[in-house]
Amino acid sequence: MILPRETQTHSAVADHYDDLDEIYRGLWGLDVHHGYWRTGRETPDQAVAALSELVGGELAFKPGARLVDIGCGYGGTARRFADRGADVIGFSLSQEQIAHAPAASRVELRCADWLANALPPDSFDGAYAIESSEHMADKERFFDEARRVLKSGGRLVVCAWLASDRPTGWQIRHLLEPICREGRLPSMLTAGEYRDMAAAAGFRCLRYRDISQSVARTWSICFRRFLRAMVIDPAMRRHILAARNRIFALSVPRLILAYHTGAMRYGVFTLTAES
Repeated sequence: MILPRETQTHSAVADHYDDLDEIYRGLWGLDVHHGYWRTGRETPDQAVAALSELVGGELAFKPGARLVDIGCGYGGTARRFADRGADVIGFSLSQEQIAHAPAASRVELRCADWLANALPPDSFDGAYAIESSEHMADKERFFDEARRVLKSGGRLVVCAWLASDRPTGWQIRHLLEPICREGRLPSMLTAGEYRDMAAAAGFRCLRYRDISQSVARTWSICFRRFLRAMVIDPAMRRHILAARNRIFALSVPRLILAYHTGAMRYGVFTLTAES
């Protein structure tokens, strides 16, 4: 487990996304997660949609299913699933994300903490967390709450930033720890630690996929867009320079290098709630 030098709280996470809201939307759009290049020929928008579709395939939900989006961002994935007949409740800590999320039928987005979600037990067919569990200090409770609200046999799909099993001291000091600190991650776990926590909460792992090489391109695209904005877009440059959380810009080249060196992995867990 990688821990940042400074404790990261849920309020710091909320401030990060509220503060950088306009920058995220300007540089990447309304889906705040990696793209997934299955063929390598996808546009960034197609790659972003492909990651949502990968999650939907792993959930294997049917029309009428009740789903929970844990860390919904602007609700892009929730809207895609609603278009396929699901009813989705999403949670985000960011007021700005909820405010800028387009309205959609069969989708309800709440500005609330997943760890205090107050949903009824055994009431959902599936749940998913796309790059949100990293931001939770109590990851055991993240899994416990998912198991509590899911029906027996319901699926939980988790897409997560992961530390490699044996990062070097240099990788920890100069890549992983700063990424946690600058990105407001209370911790970064290994794939094995995720599996153990999920099992302790009552989940069985059906499948684990390491798709690091298929998502890593996200950050080189972000870096080019960031540099371009700093040079030719005065309004975006002002937003970036004035942002309280502008230090996250330093994590973009770190993320490129972390994927390139194998210090960081990107994993997709497909879990089922056991009786």
